[in-house]
Amino acid sequence: MKLSVLLTTTAIAMTLASPAFAEMKIGILVPTTGSEATYGQDMANAVDLAIAEINAAGGIMGEQLTSVVGDDGCDPQAAVNAASKLASSDVVGIVGGYCSGATVPTLKIFGDANIPFVIAAANSTKLIPANPGNAFMINSTGDDQVTKAIEYFTANGIKSLAIVNQGDAYSQDLADLTKTAWEAAGNTVPAFEVANKGEQDYSAIVTAIRSANPDAVFWTAYYADGGLLIRQLRQAGYQGKIAVGDGSNSPELFNIAGSAAEGVVGFSNPTAEFLPTAKAFITDYTATYGSAPGPYAPLAYDGMHLLATAIEAAGSTDAAAVNAALKAADYTGIAGEITFTPKNTLARSNFVVLQGKGGKWTLAE
Repeated sequence: MKLSVLLTTTAIAMTLASPAFAEMKIGILVPTTGSEATYGQDMANAVDLAIAEINAAGGIMGEQLTSVVGDDGCDPQAAVNAASKLASSDVVGIVGGYCSGATVPTLKIFGDANIPFVIAAANSTKLIPANPGNAFMINSTGDDQVTKAIEYFTANGIKSLAIVNQGDAYSQDLADLTKTAWEAAGNTVPAFEVANKGEQDYSAIVTAIRSANPDAVFWTAYYADGGLLIRQLRQAGYQGKIAVGDGSNSPELFNIAGSAAEGVVGFSNPTAEFLPTAKAFITDYTATYGSAPGPYAPLAYDGMHLLATAIEAAGSTDAAAVNAALKAADYTGIAGEITFTPKNTLARSNFVVLQGKGGKWTLAE
């Protein structure tokens, strides 16, 4: 069954503010501090919006939902602390997971506590072997992103590709997967660079890239640092194509990189503005929170509705029953269909190609 209820902003606000007599607690694991806090708060907002809709429709099995946020700070140690607190907070399920490096160490904690976990954004392939069976990834994996990237580079005549990552579970995984597949296809990687998170001066990497003179540069890490690298590459005279992975699909990339981001290509999950099914969601989210939903809001919103649907299908909050319902899910949300492979990964690729034009992302394909 599906939960898909459109509410007025007034009804949503009332539901968010009104305490319930019987409550079912949902955990939200996202970064609300640090360089990725904008993404994390956006995801938490989307989960709460879904909770408000579910509550207004009667809740789950007669119980109203509440949420508790665990701030993982996009940092593995902070994530362990946040996950441990959530696991001891009587939550019946978790929605979230943005930074893969911070999400990986939480899998054992939630597995040991036997708590279903819907991973809305994190997509490193390193999550797959670490999954004890109770985590479900609703964003396509790094393998799918690499396939989309190589298709794009090949179609656009790219032969040599410089790759820059930050050595974390997400960006290094994407960089390694890309390098392997790119070279297997008969192409070259003349520069493979690792940057420090929070770096301000990319002159050494810029010099290495200009010396290698690749057809394109692929930044596989996050937007806060990627914007600086893009700006410094263009200032140094690099004229080739620049591409970024889904960790840099934020509109904030253009505020950081400025005009240097014009023409930059991004490989991304479909964001709200490019989803025809998300119009009501955009309206309600914007009216409730005063800003447009960010790149991972639709997946976080779908993740909450998916978890609610699974609990309803299970007829209880028993973890084994909920996990079984998730594994068998055939749910269509605003970001598309959700079914799972035997490894609990999304059974389809959701990646699209974006391009920077006029200071914002546009849909390239």
